[in-house]
Amino acid sequence: MKITFTKNDLLEATNTVMKAVSVKTTMPILSCILIDASDSEIKMTANDMELAIETKVKGTVSDPGKAAVDAKLFSDIIRKLPDGDVIIVSENDKISIKCEKAHFNIAGRSPEDFVSLPVFDTKDYICISEFTLKEVIRQTIFSVAQNDNNKIMTGELFEISGDTLKVVSLDGHRISIRNIKLRDTYEDRKVIVPGKTLTEISRIIPGDAEKDVYIFFSNNYIIFEYGETIVLSRLIDGEYFKVDRMISNDYETKITLSRKDILDTIERAMLLVRETDKKPIIFKISDEGMEVSMNTVIGAMKEDVETEKSGKDIMIGFNPRFLQDAFRAIDDEKIDIYMMNPKSPCFIRDENGSYIYLILPINFIA
Repeated sequence: MKITFTKNDLLEATNTVMKAVSVKTTMPILSCILIDASDSEIKMTANDMELAIETKVKGTVSDPGKAAVDAKLFSDIIRKLPDGDVIIVSENDKISIKCEKAHFNIAGRSPEDFVSLPVFDTKDYICISEFTLKEVIRQTIFSVAQNDNNKIMTGELFEISGDTLKVVSLDGHRISIRNIKLRDTYEDRKVIVPGKTLTEISRIIPGDAEKDVYIFFSNNYIIFEYGETIVLSRLIDGEYFKVDRMISNDYETKITLSRKDILDTIERAMLLVRETDKKPIIFKISDEGMEVSMNTVIGAMKEDVETEKSGKDIMIGFNPRFLQDAFRAIDDEKIDIYMMNPKSPCFIRDENGSYIYLILPINFIA
């Protein structure tokens, strides 16, 4: 095999597929990138058996072939090369990399050992813009559980119903829900997508509002195809939580306030919070307005926030980071918060139902 790339094209493709390289594995081939050059195109692929990424690279093929190369070493070499054309030659699992005056010879692995991407049906899919997918991940991914105590909580529910995509995440303390209107009507479907997959997609997808992502479904996989890149991920087995049963329209107190004002106040309060602190931020809501307070070992603060209130007075405490995550994910200038009592979850939602955030309160001593 002999192929030539510009450094920038090669580095961009390498950075994309690196997201699917296995860091800790007893199978050395899973820590490799496969370079597959045919007469018509060049593809680079990484596959850790849970997540696989394949992307096409611009380049010139002088001699078709395949090569499997250690991903970290290859990435480090390409990153450090001078700007210019990169020539890669592979023969008998020996790989030569040349650029300007730099020349590396490294050992490769047998490309025949590389696990190919499974074939998937292209008929079962939905289509949304890159921008919409990137945004919906940003607006929900923070509620995914970070440990594997409950595998289902480490993923997000993608539920298609007619012309609506509903995305849900939860971690036992909060729930994030986003409803996206699709351009077409599709077959109803529910799948649980690993949070790791969505995090990596949000990092590599450009987010262009004018370009589309095709999301394909199979029994065990979900596939995201955009531009010259395919991201394939195993789904999480199991039935997702009955989130609709956790959502209530009942409330005793409703406040409407400026998203920017409350977010600024929370961020000022968090100056007094250490990483390990579990001190709540307290909302004291009355007809006179809302007093926000924080009291930690570092110090104390109070601040009045202008609100429109209906219903009963209430004093309630929350994890400030949970509120911060939700408010940052909302684009509306004004937000509505619904509360029942100091021990029941609050709901942050808009009138159209495009988003709902549920956050459990924290007990505190007034």
